[in-house]
Amino acid sequence: MKNRLRMTWKAMQMERREHKSSFWVYLILRAMVVIVMILQFFNRNYENVFFCLLTLFLLIIPSFIQVEFRIEIPTTLEIIILLFIFAAEILGEIHAFYVKIPLWDTLLHTMNGFLAAAIGFSLVDILNRNKRLEFHLSPLFMVLVAFCFSMTIGVVWEFFEFFMDSFFNMDMQKDTVIHAIHSVMLDPSMSNRVYTISSINEVWINGNALPVNGYIDIGLIDTMMDLIVNFVGAFIFSVFGFFYLKKRGKGTFVKRFIPRIKDKSKDYLHKLRKEAEK
Repeated sequence: MKNRLRMTWKAMQMERREHKSSFWVYLILRAMVVIVMILQFFNRNYENVFFCLLTLFLLIIPSFIQVEFRIEIPTTLEIIILLFIFAAEILGEIHAFYVKIPLWDTLLHTMNGFLAAAIGFSLVDILNRNKRLEFHLSPLFMVLVAFCFSMTIGVVWEFFEFFMDSFFNMDMQKDTVIHAIHSVMLDPSMSNRVYTISSINEVWINGNALPVNGYIDIGLIDTMMDLIVNFVGAFIFSVFGFFYLKKRGKGTFVKRFIPRIKDKSKDYLHKLRKEAEK
C-alpha cells in the first residue's frame, strides 16, 4: 500500500512538471495558501486553517485525476481549475470576497457552469469516440448531455449549501436584502391570495432593529441566481462545443477545455509500475 501511494505521488509530481505553466501556477498558489494558513494559525482562526488545508488538498486533485484515470487535462483548463479553487476558498471564504465583492459568487458560479459543461462534454466525447463501444451521438445530443451534466452539478451543489446551512448553522446560501414580501401566508382571509407588504425599510426582532434597511431573504434569491448563472455558463460552452463537433479538429478554443485520454507515452504511473516490476 505504501509503495502504491509513493508511486502515485511520484507520478503526480512528474505529471505536474510536464505542464510548466500550470506547474508554476500550482507552486505559486500553494505557497500563498501556506502563508495564509500560517497567519491564520497564529491568529487562532482554526476554521480558516481548515479551509487552507482543504485548498491544499483540492489543488492536487487535477494531477491525481490525470495519473489515476489516465486523462490528459489541457493546460488552460488545469490553470483555470487551480485559480477557481484558490478564488473560491482563499479569496472567497477567508478574505470574504463573497461579501466584499457582490459579483464574486456570481462570477464563480458562471465559471463553474462553463467548466462542468466542459467536463461533461469530454466524458461523452470520450465514449462517443471509443471504437469498442456502440455509442454514437449527434453533436446536438452531445452538447445537450453536457449541458444537463453541468446543471446537475449546479443543483447538487445547491443541495449541499442547503444541507450545510440547515444542519451546521452556516450561511453558504447568502442572504439578500429585499424591500417587499409577497406571500399567501400573510392573507388574513386564508383564501390563498397573495398578500403584499411593500416599502420595507426597517425590520425589528425582539426589540432590536436589523442593520440592513430592509427584510432579509434567507437564501432563495441567491440559490436561484446561482442556478441562472450556472445555466449561462453551461449554455455558452454548449454553443462552443456544438460548433467544435461540427468542425471536428479545426476549433482550437474549445480544445483548451476538453480533457482527453492520455497517450501511453505520458502515462507516468504505468511507466513507474513497469520499472518496479523489473
